[in-house]
Amino acid sequence: MPQQVRVGTRASALALTQTGHVADALAALGGLAVETVRVRTQGDRVRASLATIGGTGVFVTALRDALLDGRCDVAVHSLKDLPTGPAEGLVIAAVPPRQDPRDALCARDGLTLATLPAGARVGTGSPRRAAQLRALRPDLDVVDIRGNVGTRLGRVRGLDPTTHAAGAHVGPEAPHPGVATDAPRGDLDAVVLAAAGLARLGRLDAVSETLEPDVLAPAPGQGALAVEVRAADATGDTALADALRALDHAPTRRAVVAERAVLARLEAGCAAPIGAWGRLDEATGTLVLDAVVAAPDGSRVLRLAARGPADDDAAADALGRRLAEDLLHAGATDLAPLGPVR
Repeated sequence: MPQQVRVGTRASALALTQTGHVADALAALGGLAVETVRVRTQGDRVRASLATIGGTGVFVTALRDALLDGRCDVAVHSLKDLPTGPAEGLVIAAVPPRQDPRDALCARDGLTLATLPAGARVGTGSPRRAAQLRALRPDLDVVDIRGNVGTRLGRVRGLDPTTHAAGAHVGPEAPHPGVATDAPRGDLDAVVLAAAGLARLGRLDAVSETLEPDVLAPAPGQGALAVEVRAADATGDTALADALRALDHAPTRRAVVAERAVLARLEAGCAAPIGAWGRLDEATGTLVLDAVVAAPDGSRVLRLAARGPADDDAAADALGRRLAEDLLHAGATDLAPLGPVR
């Protein structure tokens, strides 16, 4: 009999899509019998801004509780949602190959960041995106928004919030990615979303411009997934442990470890406009890391880079912490709300 594995997920269309890909991979790699378990998180119940309700960790706690109390065996997270501190009894056992880490502008009439008119209303729920947008285009009206992908796209004048391109993997039980009935419609000129999420939902048709990381630095871990399990289930010779080891992609893991080390050393919460982007330089075998700290109003932006060995997770973590120290010495605490060292 194949090993039975329950995979926990949020119930949004994007979360179900991401979880579906991971569940399929685990089933194929380990010959597992996989069942999906939906878990409702605080972030799904409350519509206030993330900064006021506890940050992206509000999407994580309920899934971790489900792991620890045995309601599921695996949890799939958007890696950018994970707090940087350790979770007792749990480990990130696999980081699959990363999708596009960039942000994407979804604007009416195919407009780009450069061609949006002065005063255009651009929606985002991310202080990181908001600060960098204000730095690039101080004449824009950046609006704080919440909601799933369909809801956000529905707020852009002329964009269809519900069109699903062929090939989107949402699974047989996935809800149609529609718009919340009480959400405003067509009140914005554009929104900025993660390119990876749009790709996973088959909604790249909505993108009018993909923003390069040297223009808009992505969130640490953006585009990557974290597959979290109980620590005891990540080791040994079980079918699940073998499948997790096969699913893990070392170049992606090292990149996101370095990015998250920047965040951890700066003690940057969800209200701090921090961006980081790591990638492996295949020619030299080194890890390249860029990081940005911005003033919330966009008045100042600090951008630094570093490179170092990518031999293991410890080396990647050291690189991220070294770059964070450089940012602190360059005045990062004068720009953004950073907390005490962990």
